[in-house]
Amino acid sequence: MPATVSATLQTVAEVQAAIAAGERLFLAGSREALNQLPKGDWIGGTIVYFMTEAGGLASHDRIFVTKVPCFALGAEAIDYGPKELGRLYQDAPLNGVTFVVMPAGTEVLKTFAEEAPGYDGFLMRPMVGWVSGVPVDRIGKDAPAVFNGKTGAVLEQRCAALHVTLPASRMADLEIVNIFEGGEGDVIRFEKAGFQVTKCRVNGAEANLAEYLAAKGIQTEFPLVGDYNGTSINVSFQSIDAGARIVNLYAPVFPGVDYRLAKLVADYAGAFTNVIHSEERAPDFACNCILNYLYGKLEGKKTANITGPITFGEIAHQLLNQTMVRLHLVEIG
Repeated sequence: MPATVSATLQTVAEVQAAIAAGERLFLAGSREALNQLPKGDWIGGTIVYFMTEAGGLASHDRIFVTKVPCFALGAEAIDYGPKELGRLYQDAPLNGVTFVVMPAGTEVLKTFAEEAPGYDGFLMRPMVGWVSGVPVDRIGKDAPAVFNGKTGAVLEQRCAALHVTLPASRMADLEIVNIFEGGEGDVIRFEKAGFQVTKCRVNGAEANLAEYLAAKGIQTEFPLVGDYNGTSINVSFQSIDAGARIVNLYAPVFPGVDYRLAKLVADYAGAFTNVIHSEERAPDFACNCILNYLYGKLEGKKTANITGPITFGEIAHQLLNQTMVRLHLVEIG
């Protein structure tokens, strides 16, 4: 079966022409590239790293384009602030998929990450997308942004969503590709949700996470892996403040979840290829994590037949780290 969504890296001129032709688009590119686009039925976010057919690369002048398929019944672009996120699911179609992009390091992302599992419609109305960022050497200097192409707004504190309605003959199938699994070591638990951690319990005994990681000599390029009702979800380490005894994370931990340190992965690109080499066709949308790109040295390396943005966090219902996310729009009739 041929792919139903066109997902390719294109020039600014090609994207301008697609918008002028009325195409409905989900875009990733530099702020400079996205700023050159006219208003239309699209949303996007700032990213300069991509998986391409030739391998991983960085580009400031091209845009990764995911086209909404022609069989979609509608597509509506809306942006949301932190206090409006509950509407994200209410506005989503009963049968469809919502493409969403959120700027890194913002209150809207924090709110979504911590509260989305409690929203009415969570898991029932598929959300897929990613977190926008900036070039690694500009972190802390430039601000990530998202774009609502319908209004022309460039947003640094809000998220943008493209709600796509599907016909009854199609459904959205989201898949999380996680090359990590929890090790056989200590079980770590937390008493409250959050991106910043001090106290934890290790095998039931109270501990400070920063001190525990230092004492164990843990390689923090490998994440914590939580067991979320049988699904392995990564929580990646951002930084450790040894003086303040604080660990900063790229996604929140939650109480009631067993976490373990991940088993080491020697070959990132090979690990992804081993998981997806038998895929019969490319997904309709995919994204991979910037931490995989950096730690796995994926520049110039192919990840099987997967193309898409390399992002500062992935969204498949909820915020994820160090994963690949794939969307297939499956024919069910």
